[in-house]
Formats: sequence, C-alpha cells, structure tokens
Amino acid sequence: MTTTQQFWLAGRRASGETEFEVRHPHDGSLVAEVSVPTDAQVEEAVAAAAAAVPVFAATPAHVRATALDHVAKRLAERTEEIARLITAENGKPIKWARGEVGRAVSVFRWAAEEARRTNGETMRLDTDPGGVGRFAVVRRFPRGAVLGIAPFNFPLNLVAHKVAPAIAVGAPIILKPAPATPLSALVLGEILAETDLPAGSWSVLPVENAKMPALVQDKRLPVISFTGSDKVGYQIMDSVPRKHVTLELGGNAAAVVLADWSSEADLDWAASRIALFANYQGGQSCISVQRVIADASVYDRLVEKVVAKVQEQVTGDPSDEATDVGPLVDENAARRVESWVEDAVAKGARLLAGGKRDGAAYAPTVLAELPADAILAKAEVFGPVLSLHKVASTEEAFAAVNDSDFGLQAGVFTHDVQTAFRAHRELEVGGVVIGDAPSYRADQMPYGGVKDSGVGREGVRYAMEDFTFEKVLVLTGLDL
Repeated sequence: MTTTQQFWLAGRRASGETEFEVRHPHDGSLVAEVSVPTDAQVEEAVAAAAAAVPVFAATPAHVRATALDHVAKRLAERTEEIARLITAENGKPIKWARGEVGRAVSVFRWAAEEARRTNGETMRLDTDPGGVGRFAVVRRFPRGAVLGIAPFNFPLNLVAHKVAPAIAVGAPIILKPAPATPLSALVLGEILAETDLPAGSWSVLPVENAKMPALVQDKRLPVISFTGSDKVGYQIMDSVPRKHVTLELGGNAAAVVLADWSSEADLDWAASRIALFANYQGGQSCISVQRVIADASVYDRLVEKVVAKVQEQVTGDPSDEATDVGPLVDENAARRVESWVEDAVAKGARLLAGGKRDGAAYAPTVLAELPADAILAKAEVFGPVLSLHKVASTEEAFAAVNDSDFGLQAGVFTHDVQTAFRAHRELEVGGVVIGDAPSYRADQMPYGGVKDSGVGREGVRYAMEDFTFEKVLVLTGLDL
C-alpha cells in the first residue's frame, strides 16, 4: 500500500482532505499519493510567511548560512535515494538524476557562501559641498515573502534555485512544486525541517494549478519567481503589474557551427555535444539544442555525424544505467511532440532519424530543410527533436539565431576570439557558450533570457538581488 505524502506547512508536516497520484512516466506505475492543502491551510501558510518577514530578515547571517550548509550536506548524503525519486516522478535517466542532485548541492553551498559575504557597500558623500560630514551605508533587504513556482523538468534543482536564494537573504518562501513532480520538493522539506530556521520562513505546498491565481494575487506575497511556459509566465506578470516578478521561461536554443570549426575532431566534438544536449532530459530543458545552424562549408559532414551520434543515444527504462533518453513527462507531451514533427514533415521537412512515439517516449529525432511555417521552426518543442539549417556566412548564422521570439542561450562553435566577442555582442540571448552546445549552466552564473524567454536572472547571487531592494542609511555630522 502506498503511503500518502504529507506537505510542509510553515515548517511542519500537514495533511489535507484530498490526494492526487504521482505516476512513473515510463510505465505508469503509482509512485506516491500526495496530500493537497485545503484553502484554510494555504491561508495559514501565507499568513505565517507574512508574519515571518521581519523575523527572518533580522536573523544573523550565520543562522541562514548554517541552515544552507546543512541542506547541502544532507542532499549529498541522500544523493542516490533522491536521484531515484527524481527518476520515478520525472522519468529522466538515473545518470541525469544524480547530476541534478549534485547541482542542487552546489546551489545550497553557493547560497551559504553568499549569505556570509553579502555586506552591502559604503560611500562617502562629501564629493560635493552639500555632503560634507555625510557617509552612506547601502544594504539590501527582502522585498517580502516570495511565491516560488517550480516546473517539472528539474524538480529538485529548479526548486533549489528558488528556495536557497530566499533563505540566503532571509525572505520567507511559499514553494509550489509542479503537480507532476512534487516528491523531491517534499524531501527537501524534510531536510529543511532539520534546521533552526524560523517558523513560517518556508512552506512546500503541492496545491492544484487551479488554486495558483489566488496565490499569485495575494498581496502578502510581493515577489513571484516563476519557471515554466512563456504563456503562463506572462499571464502571471500581466495579472500583478505592481509585484516584483521574475520569469525563467522557454527557448529554442541554437547551436551554431562556423566555417573555422572544420577539422574532423572539431566536427566530431560538435556532433557529439549537439546529439547529447538535444536529447538529455528527453529534450525537456529550456536550453536543450533545438536548432543547429551550420556553415555550408561544414554542413554536409556535420549532418552525417550528428545523425550517427543521435542514433547512438540509448533509449529505454530510465532506471537503467545505460539509458541516455527516457520518456517525456507524460503521454500527452509525447503526443504533442509527435504532432509537431508530423506537421513539419507534411510541410516539407526531411526526417533523418527518429520520428516515432511509444507511449510517453519519443525517439531522438533529426529533421533537415525545416520550412519556416512549421510549428517547430518557431515554438519550443520541449522534446528530443532537433533541426539542421545551412547558412552561407557568420552574418546569416547570427541572423538565424536572432530570428526567434525566444532568447535564452546560444552555443557557437568557433576558434576565433573576435567572432566569440561578436557573438556576445550581437546575439539576442541571455548567454553565449563558445566551443560547446548552448545547454551549459553553472549554478552560480546569471541565467535567464531576453524577449519571450523571460525577465530577471537566476543564479544564486543574482536571484538574491531580485528578492531584495537597496536601502540607504545616511550618517550625518561625521569627521571624515
């Protein structure tokens, strides 16, 4: 018999009156039943978070840093257990699930370090006659309690990117995990409950999506950090214009292979990285490779290598150590990907590999000659599908990258440092990776996009800035 998983209300376990099921994407087996908070319990959690704002903001840095260190340590100790839980609820291969736990450990470690070294700044004001004897201290303070809304594709690490910075700055947080993947967030609650953080400083509430608008509108939660689809993200932002909203949304990331990346070793590396990062996490990553834009001088050789590398990707049971590509989060997601590929082929795209669905799994797929009116040409596929495009110059390649409503990250395979700086200047994205796929993310770096890919930045220090505001203290009558 499956035990119903409780949620975390203001730092303590609680149960609601109803439950929902979490099922394994690979075989549909029941993983857990999860208790759903009642409206009264949600109200209790929000009220507790609002009451905790001044208390948590006033906690010494060492209290917050010690709690964050504890979380990092316990996540590391429980890596295998949590990785298998991620695989069960999300369907990602166990090798990638272990990597996700490792990244979450890093996020909490960085947050502990930032909590200790966030000191603000000082400035003398006697640079003008009116400021003689005056000195300013500028510090950052929490804007208030945070509503963190997390997605299904990284059910632990993207939760960490909301919880850890909030704790580091002393901002209470109400975390809403994705309904499909709440279990790793609930385990994180177990670990947080082992710390001495103030009551009300955190809650993990697996509320139904239908209840999200009420939380979004609640004035006691002045900060919203959302990761998910651009449609939902901008609906949230438009609905609360006076709140501080950060959005980490979608992308259709491009990998650009330029003419100087032309040796066999170069193209082997590019093909292997493109194939790997078009399909890792089942393509369910905002910076998964979706478009490959290659110079005509290397295109034909690259295509052959990419197709071969994609066909080497091992699909199957995500709990198998050999599996590279597991199922999508559910069968509906796989059916959507299937329909988009069929649309592209019907409009003239050439199918070079894949193109088959088996339940919630979709085979790693490569398309060439993708027409501009195909859905895949503009939208984020969020599945293991990539398209190959031939261009005649660097100018044309960069224009193709920018011909998108999204702008999260891009990868540029080039040896030319001038081209690297040009890419950094010209590409309309939040990050450019030189010599590799666009799918690289270090958890301490600023991460986010432009255009429809969102506003604000994640990365521990940058999220801490988003969760806080500057307040100046001016001292007067000093002999400087």
